[in-house]
This record gives sequence, C-alpha cells and structure tokens, in this order.
Amino acid sequence: MFKYMFTEFRSYFFSLIILNFFCSFQMSKAEAKTTIFITGGAGFIGSNFLQYMFDKYDDYHFTILDSLTYAGSLKNISENIKCSNRFEFIKGSIEDEELVNRIMSQSDFVVHFAAESDVTRSIHDDHIFLKTNVLGTRCLMSSLIKHRDKVKRFIHISSSEVYGTAYTVPMAESHSLNPRSPYAASKVGADRLVYSYYCTYDAPVVTFRSFNNYGESQNEEKMIPHFIISALKGIPITIEGTGHQKRDWVHTIDFARAIDRALHIEDFEKIKGKVINIGTSVATSVIEVAYFILDYLGLSRQQYLQYIADRPGQVDLHIADIQLAEELLNWSPEIDLQEGIISTIKYYQTLYN
Repeated sequence: MFKYMFTEFRSYFFSLIILNFFCSFQMSKAEAKTTIFITGGAGFIGSNFLQYMFDKYDDYHFTILDSLTYAGSLKNISENIKCSNRFEFIKGSIEDEELVNRIMSQSDFVVHFAAESDVTRSIHDDHIFLKTNVLGTRCLMSSLIKHRDKVKRFIHISSSEVYGTAYTVPMAESHSLNPRSPYAASKVGADRLVYSYYCTYDAPVVTFRSFNNYGESQNEEKMIPHFIISALKGIPITIEGTGHQKRDWVHTIDFARAIDRALHIEDFEKIKGKVINIGTSVATSVIEVAYFILDYLGLSRQQYLQYIADRPGQVDLHIADIQLAEELLNWSPEIDLQEGIISTIKYYQTLYN
C-alpha cells in the first residue's frame, strides 16, 4: 500500500513540476508581449489610436502616460480597455525623467501624442506650450537613446501648423516652416529636435505631420465638435473672419491606420528619420463645413451662423501632399469628409440629445 501511495505521490509531484513549468512558460510568453508606450493616450487622437490598436492586436500591451489636462480624460478610453490586463494608465508628465525612463525601458514601440495643442490658448499663455512640447519631447528623446536596445520604433506626432500658410499647393514635406502662432512654433521646436536626435544618434524615429484631425471624443473647443455641439444646442455657429480659410481634414481613424503602418512596416530603414504628411489632399473651407453641419441637421444657415473677428495668427490654407505616405507606407485616406462628419454628428447626438 505504501509503495502504491509513494508511486501516486511521485506521479503527482512530477505533474506539479510540469504544470509549474508550463505556467512559468505561459507567464514568460505573456511578459514578452509587445508593449506600446503612448504619451497623451487619454487625449482625442491618442485615445482613438489606442482603441484602434487594442481592437486589432489582441496580444499587445498598452501603457498610457497622460497628465489629464483640459484635453485629456479617462472618459475617452472605453471600459473594455480600462478593465483589461493589457492596459496600464499612469497619470504623469512627459517631463518627469525618472517616470519616462521607467516606462521607456519596458516598451517596444513609442507613439508620442502628448502636447499642448490649442492655438488660441497659446496666444494667451505660450510658456506651457514651450515647456511641454519642446522640453517634454527632449525628455522622451533622451530616454529613447538610453533605451535604444529595447525600443524599436518611435513615432513623433507633429502638426501641419509648422508650415504656416501654404506657399505651394499642395504642401509637401519640403515646404518651408513658417509657424504663425506660439503653438505652431513649439511644434516646430519638437519636430526639429526629434530630427536632430536621428541625425546625431541614429534614433529610430519617424515624424508624422498631421493635418486637421476630427472624429469622436475631440475636445469641444475644437472647430468641428464646437460647430456640431452648438448646432445641437440651438446656438449659432461662430465663424472667425469670413470662414473662407481652408483646411485639410483627416479622420482620426485614418490617421491611426497610418501610424499602424509605420509601426509594422517590414523595412523600417525605408522610413527611419523621415517626415511624412498625413492628410487627404483635399482642402475644405470652414464655412463649407459649417454649411454641411447645419444642412444635415435641418437648421437655417442664416439663423445659425454668427461672424466674429478673425483670430490672430490665422492660417489661410492647409492642404497636404501625401505622395510620400502613399509611396512609403502604402497608405491613403479611406473616410470621406462628409461621411466622417455625419458619423461625428451621430456620436455627439448620443451625448447631447
């Protein structure tokens, strides 16, 4: 009987060893998941990118660093993400070197959205824009160099505002940089700082100059959500100047697709160090956008439009040359502006109706 019990115990003991080895192997595999570090991931574009990637890559882990200023909110992140063990949120600043180094050391990819991004606010208080956008980016780049053996790719999100008003149409990446607001100047500083780290340290960076993003969860101060929410509330839409300023509007999901391409392109050397425009190559005036929103909601243009003085540092025309994105990333926009605005209207209708 004792011999039988010993045999059973020995079998059980070895089973535990095998099970423990298997569990350790599984944990090792889990720990080896690709980790994406997203700065500003609770903001408008960052949270939409997070949702897109979370839905597409079910074996990726996402670490979000966000200071939750006026433009960022945990409400922008869906409950299914917040409840997942593939998601980690850290409230903090990109200027916190110790924190940034800790996160960077555990990351495979970095996508840097975090920025002060409101043109009007920058006119009244430019200090925070230079501090966050330039010095915060410097902190990230310094950390990237320290952890270059771990981090494979760093995508820096710049802005078409760095170009100023279009001198050539469409605006290619070689267009001169003529920022017309403190915000735009701070983005030029960050944009060129990232490039300098590529030249000096061969950093694995790509810079996207994003044209005007729109879509769900955008801050209500931005133009398209401001227009939509005003109309839904029965408040006249406010037009700065004549409203004939033209912008290249790209849906935030199309932008997410472009970043995804850059993170997963096989020949990264082909795009390393490059600056790439992300837009649609179509310019639509502010007044045309306002007309479309009012017409779709069945509201009178005459009754629901109000004109005020133009904003200082206004840009007259932005339109992207996206040939480089098409050639290098095999990317082109898929969401038509009218289709995108309608889906955005429906999103805000669920919040305000």
